[in-house]
This record gives sequence, C-alpha cells and structure tokens, in this order.
Amino acid sequence: PPTPPKGGECQFAHWRISKDIIANLHPIEHPLPSEGLGEASFRGIPYARIIQVWWEHTGGEPAQGERNIRLYSLAVNIRTICDNDPELICRLIPTFGLPETEVRNIVHSACKEQPKGMTRLMREVLREASLACSGKDVSPLGDSGEVGEPVDHKSHSTSLLLKPEMLRGAIGLRESIQNIPAKMRFPVLCSILPLAGAYADGVEVKYCDGKRMRLGLLSVIAGPQASGKSACKDVLDVWLRQMNEDDAEARRKEEEWRQERKNRKANEKAPSDPQVLIRNVPVTISCSTLLKRLKNSRGHMLFSFGEELDTLRKTNGAGSWSSKYDIYRLAFDNGQWGQDYNSDQAESGLVSVAYNWSILGTYGALRKCFGRDNVENGLSSRVIISEMPDNSFAPIEVYKEITDSQYESINKAVNLLRSSTGFIDTPRLRKTIGQWVEEKRLEALQKADIVMDTYRKRAAVIGFRCGVIFSLLAGKETKTCLAFARMMADYVLEGQCHVFGEILMEQVKGNNEASEYNSVNQNVFQELPASFENRDVQRLRPEITPGNLRVILFRWKNNGWIEKDGERWRKKL
Repeated sequence: PPTPPKGGECQFAHWRISKDIIANLHPIEHPLPSEGLGEASFRGIPYARIIQVWWEHTGGEPAQGERNIRLYSLAVNIRTICDNDPELICRLIPTFGLPETEVRNIVHSACKEQPKGMTRLMREVLREASLACSGKDVSPLGDSGEVGEPVDHKSHSTSLLLKPEMLRGAIGLRESIQNIPAKMRFPVLCSILPLAGAYADGVEVKYCDGKRMRLGLLSVIAGPQASGKSACKDVLDVWLRQMNEDDAEARRKEEEWRQERKNRKANEKAPSDPQVLIRNVPVTISCSTLLKRLKNSRGHMLFSFGEELDTLRKTNGAGSWSSKYDIYRLAFDNGQWGQDYNSDQAESGLVSVAYNWSILGTYGALRKCFGRDNVENGLSSRVIISEMPDNSFAPIEVYKEITDSQYESINKAVNLLRSSTGFIDTPRLRKTIGQWVEEKRLEALQKADIVMDTYRKRAAVIGFRCGVIFSLLAGKETKTCLAFARMMADYVLEGQCHVFGEILMEQVKGNNEASEYNSVNQNVFQELPASFENRDVQRLRPEITPGNLRVILFRWKNNGWIEKDGERWRKKL
C-alpha cells in the first residue's frame, strides 16, 4: 500500500481511510473448520460461498449492535441445508467477535424453531451461489485457473442442455435448434411446439384416460429483459412463413371488402362478408374479433405469437382479460365458448376454441398475469413455462444464420404436419406417459407435495402432446420419441412448480400468510420415524392443511405403506 501522507490519511484508489477509524476496527473472527470437515459444501456449492452471498443479499456483514439478530437469521435459514445440525452450523458461520458460547446459544435456539422449509431468499442465494461455481468445483476457478461456465442447479430439467441428438428423427425440430446456443434451446423448442401443434390441427389422438384430444399447447417464455428471448422469434418466423403467406391473401380480400363497404352509397346494398380464414392472429385480438376468426376457421386451429406478455396484459381491460383467461383455458381442451349480443356491432355465436399461442415476457409481467388471485384458476397448469438462462455478465451470444438445408427441413416438417389428419393411435406414448404420471403420483405422495400432485396431471398431458408431434415428424413412436415425451413432461412439471408453487400453496392454505413452497428433495415419508402421529407429518410440512393431511394418510394406507397402531401410525417395512 502507498505511504500515508502527513495528513494522517491513507489514500488508495478513490478511498480515504482515517487512521483513527483503522485503530478502532476489530478483526472479523471466523471459526476454523474442525478437523476432517474439509471444504464443506452443499450440492457442490461451498458453504463459505453461500454465506458470502447471503451477506450480499441482506445488506452486508453485520455491524456491532446487530450481530446477534443477524447471525440468528442466518442460522435459521442455513439449517435447511445443514440437516438442522447445530454442531455443523457452529463450525460454518462466522462469529464477528461474539463469544463462542453466545454464538452456540444463537445456533441452538435457531435449530429449535419449527421447520418452515427453505425460504425464497435462501433459494435465491443458493441459485446465485451455484452460478458462481462451475459444476463440481468448489471454486469459481477451474483447475486451469480460468473462470468456469455458470451452471443453474435449480432443477434437473432446466439445467439439462438440450442436444440435437435428443431430437433425432424429428425433422424440423432438430434443425430449428442446431444454430441456437445450448442454454437457449429449450425456450426456442417450447416456443415452436404450440405452432407445430396448430399446423397438425387435423390430428386427433387418444390419451391414457381413453379421451380423445387435439394438440392444444400454450407457452410462456420467461426471462429478464435483454436475456435473448428474440432467438425464439427468429426461428418462429421461419416456421410461420407458410401460415403468413396463406393469411396475406385472406387479409387482402378482407381489406378490399372493408373498403368496398366503406365507399358504398347510402342506398346501395352492402357487400357480403367474405368470411376469410385467417389463422395467425395477434395476441391483443379482441374477444369479438377472436370469435369471428374462430367461426371462420373451418375447423383449423388459430395461432398467436406475442413478443411482450406485458403488452397483452395492458391492452386488455379487466373484463376482457378475465374473458381471455376463460378462452385460454378452453383452448387447451378444445372446449366450447361463445357470447350473445343484441347489437350487430359485436360478434355473437358459439364455437369450439382451437387456439395455440407462444408469448415472450419478463418475470414481472408473468407475476402480474398469474397473481395470487388467479393462479389457482387452472390456466397455470395448462401453460408450458420455459425460463431463459441467466446471462448476467456473460459475453454476447453469436448466432448463426439458418442454412438453406435447415430451412428446407423446416418447410418439410410444416408440410408433414399440415397433411396429417384423422385419428392417430399412439399406444407406446400412452403407456410411457401413463407410467410417468403414476411415478410422479407416488413421488408426490411420499413427499406430501400438494403442488407436484396438482401440476403432474396436466404436465403429463402436455408431455404426451409434445410426444405426438415428435412421432408425426419422425413417422413412428421411436425410443427417442418416448424419451422426448418424458423429458418434456419433466420439464413442464418442474417449470410450473418452480414459478407457481409458492403462490398455489398460499391459495391452498386459504389465507394471506406467506407459505414458502419447498419442492425440496425432502421425502416426508422416509424422514418419519417407524411409529409416528399426525403432528409428525405436519412438523415436516407445516403448510399442509388438516384436510390434505387426512387424504395423504389415506393414500399411504391404501398403498400399503402404513397401518394403524392404536392412536399412532406404523410404517411397514
């Protein structure tokens, strides 16, 4: 450091530090790791890094006068990733000059608090800490000393990189992601699938429950501003080319009809409505115009692509937006919707809603559209939520132009989907998705996870429909097709649970008290003692209502996992 000038101040860069202040500073005391502790970590993330990020998120390291309460808050939160072990926590957290006995009392008091699951803040801290590390390395620096690539550990499917070989045989889909950066391939794929389903609007399939359905799909691609969501639009423009060419002629005829009607004389007969088929409609379309387009669709499916979810929300008033929610829910199941007005100015009628869309948006817009008052209305479970990768401080992505051969493959895929009609039997897909949804039922039951149990059902439907699109493009139900259907079901389920889980739990509880959703890898059934009471389950999952608890115990009993032993339950081995 530079030699202090005569004024008694040390100048370093732009900082000026008084010698008197330096003299009164106390060194920050950090406990040394116990012998054998080594570089302790949670899922490959060093605890030291997690604690460092925690201070960054909570206003910096505690000052004298707030050390007790700040360390207590840290201990309450970090215990969720330390097995609630006070000895481990005491070895991990810094003391900041407090006596060791006082810190130990703080930690023991924190560990006695009723478990409430991992808080949203702690999940964000873990996410940020994991992004600062590379894979299994305990340091952001790899063996070579160079900065490693951040890895998002928030879930299995969202951290999985989509490789072109995972789409082997699905003409058009594979070519669509080949030029896309690896971490952006899932969002691009999820934006394409609803359009692919709209092109295959002549197809009908039978689901695991025996009901027939069409390929209705809805996608929201969420991410911060400037996160690269436009990559989805570039690929979609290629897929939309045929639909836009068909619509261009129809829109020209409709515009001519409007001009002719506008320019006619007062006593002249109005020209008849050409009732043109227009399939690519803006997401901001009014309910009346949407009804008109659906009436003139001749059995075809409409499609919308929106570049800003917030624009959709702003351009719909409260009443219209509520109606749009109803329409979107019905679109997923191809249900009936209509309206009746006395005025000739508004469209009236009853139609089957065949309407797919893909919309890009920020997390803020997503929260406004799926708030606490409407996330339980059923739309959240019908939407594919695909999250853009975190590109904070990342260098600019370089995109390759689509080649002529790739364009030709996408064009062939569109022709193939448009020519596919009638009932298509997919027994292998039905069996695969049937097994998947049963596996998730048992997993949710063991975890007593109400959110997973809620979202697994329609996630299976979405995965099945994505698998059907794959089979249409591949020509048959290949092993790759079956793996793709399972992968999409997993991806959809984890995305919905991650984005909507906490809000849905608040709805389930039926009050405004915040309840942190913890999808956790916490298996409630396995953590219970051999003999337990109802309150033992509620201790592990305090957000469960008494009614839901009775249902869970009933399912466990029916599965042969537990039996009644007087006033207590006993686990079967």
